[in-house]
Amino acid sequence: MAKVTIYTTPTCVYCKMAKAFFAQNNVSYEEKNVATDLAAREEMVNKSHQLGVPVIDVDNSIVIGFDQRTLEQLLGIGAKAA
Repeated sequence: MAKVTIYTTPTCVYCKMAKAFFAQNNVSYEEKNVATDLAAREEMVNKSHQLGVPVIDVDNSIVIGFDQRTLEQLLGIGAKAA
């Protein structure tokens, strides 16, 4: 199972979408709230060079924003057939 960390803020709509995607696909993750955790914010910026959220770390591969296709590829989740 991949190690997944998501850097979020409480009001971020795309963060909520990413967490819902993880829940739907039974992906466990660690959430770090960069609005209140300054160490997590610094860690996120060092990894991504971004201040925007979400930043998602999947086994040291950084995804900026909620990019479902990239997350599916990194997590080995096949796109659902129509």
